[in-house]
Amino acid sequence: MSKRAQHKERHTKKKDGGASEALPALSSLEGIPSSSELVPSEEQKEAFAASAERFAAEEEVGVSEYELGCVVRLDRGFPAVLTKSRLVRAEFSAALTKERFSKVAVGDWVCLRCPKGHDGALLEEILPRKSAIERWRGGSRGEKQTLAANVGLVLVAQALGPDPIRCDRLVRSAVIVRDCGAAVAVVLTKADRCGGPARLKQDIAQVQELLGHEVPIVVTAAAGEGPTDDLADAACAEGVQWGTEGVVSLVHDGIVAMVLGESGAGKSTLLNALLGKDLLRTGEVRQSDDAGRHTTVSRRMVALPQGGVIVDMPGLRSLPLVGHERGLAKVFPDIAGYAVSCRFRDCSHTHEPGCAVRAALADGTFSQERYDAYVALAREMRESAETLDPDIVI
Repeated sequence: MSKRAQHKERHTKKKDGGASEALPALSSLEGIPSSSELVPSEEQKEAFAASAERFAAEEEVGVSEYELGCVVRLDRGFPAVLTKSRLVRAEFSAALTKERFSKVAVGDWVCLRCPKGHDGALLEEILPRKSAIERWRGGSRGEKQTLAANVGLVLVAQALGPDPIRCDRLVRSAVIVRDCGAAVAVVLTKADRCGGPARLKQDIAQVQELLGHEVPIVVTAAAGEGPTDDLADAACAEGVQWGTEGVVSLVHDGIVAMVLGESGAGKSTLLNALLGKDLLRTGEVRQSDDAGRHTTVSRRMVALPQGGVIVDMPGLRSLPLVGHERGLAKVFPDIAGYAVSCRFRDCSHTHEPGCAVRAALADGTFSQERYDAYVALAREMRESAETLDPDIVI
């Protein structure tokens, strides 16, 4: 069998019915960033140089066989990697698959071996990450799943509706993002469904109360759904940005961002608007519960025509918090500052004597809403940690 045929066979997967389902051809992929739009850090460049020399010595091949690449797409776990010279499907080296740190994510910079005469490439090593957006997956023996790596900004998307906004998802998303070392912004989509300017102002005020006024907020509405000037005026009156222009102002040249949200939050619709064409599939929400259906099945980077790169991924139904205490302190710095002064180190801030947090709440230092959100998420993390098996390291 030829090398080309072997490569094609390796990148074909069986469907449930037994028929072969090939991965998307690299030549058919649209919106892939150029190598000039993705810039590794100096630490990652140095790590690659050291790894390339080490692997070349071990394999007794030239260093020129190794290239620095960025994972720009994952299709059922198979990475597409972009280097300065090519876009290539990569397989994992045997040594890498034996290591605990072997799960690659979109945005990862990697050391890639590209043997001469071969169509494919071998992913030898995942280089140190500047940031990793992670959520907990599994129960008592679960692990953190990396959603995207080396992302500087996460856009948390939430759809508005006729009912008052529920901010629990926004707050826990912000905690995860800040814990992982990235900045956070909120995109409130489908403002045309929120019931009018008064409701929109209330929703914005609720988000600002819980996340703080320093977190950027952008409000968008579906195109072609009637006049939205009154909604835009209401958003601007609350000091937030309106429309896709607001997102463009956050995601510009040199920025790698990610969109995080539930199915039906309007993530793909938002990205299509930013791209100026329907590149990504969109779906309708169920009328019974207003829940969305999965339309994005791959994790991928898309380059915006105005500059900047955004990682698109499937919607996430759950975002459990396990070991994200650092993020909680960053989202609620005012409350966390008082928590260190409590009489008991394991204070739950609900009933213990000498609780500095409840004393500050009584003095009006922060709102009841912020206190309730902080205490609920802190309790969730304590309870989650208690359910883990003793040998599980967070």
